[in-house]
Amino acid sequence: MATTQTRRRADAERNIAAILDAALAVFTEEPQSSMAAIARAAGVGRVTLYAHFASREVLLEAVLDRTIAEAGVIIAEAELAKGSAVEALRRLLRTSWHVLDQHRKLFDLAQRELGSVQLRQRHREVVDHVEGLLARGQQEGVIRADLPISWLVTTVYSLLHAAAEDVNSGQLKAEEAADVLEATLLPALRS
Repeated sequence: MATTQTRRRADAERNIAAILDAALAVFTEEPQSSMAAIARAAGVGRVTLYAHFASREVLLEAVLDRTIAEAGVIIAEAELAKGSAVEALRRLLRTSWHVLDQHRKLFDLAQRELGSVQLRQRHREVVDHVEGLLARGQQEGVIRADLPISWLVTTVYSLLHAAAEDVNSGQLKAEEAADVLEATLLPALRS
C-alpha cells in the first residue's frame, strides 16, 4: 500500500512540476491564456490541473512564488557579502536584471492581475537582500543615509520593474537595461 501511495505522490509531484513549467511558458507567451490551454501545454487534464490549482490566480501565484524563489537563489549566488557595498550593489543590480529580464512578461501579468502590493509582498526575501546591502553600504559610508532605507529599497525595486516595463514596450533594449540601471541607481544611492 505504501508503494502505491508513494507512486501516486511522485506522479502528483511530476504533474505539479509540469503544470508550473507549462504555466510559466504559457503566461510568458500569451498572458491571457486559459486554464484549459495551460492543462494542454502541461499534458494533463483540466481535472488534474484544478486538483492542484483551484483557480488561475492560485496558479499564477504559484508560478510567481517559484520564480521568485529561483531568483533568490541566483541573487544569493552573487555573493553580496564580498567586496565593498557598491561593488556588491553593482552585482545585485546586474544579477537582478538578468533574472527579471527572463521573466519580465510574467511580472507584468502579475502586476496587472495580483496588484503591486501583493507582488511586492511576494518579493520580500529578494527585497531583504537589497535592504541588507543598502544598510551595509550606509555603515560603510558609501550609501546615502539622509533618506529612509525603505525609500532607497523602493527606488531600487521600482526602477528594476520600470526597466522591465520599458523593455516590454520597446522603449529600452534589454541588453542595455543593466547599464542604464547601474548608471541611474548608483549615483542616486551614493552618499
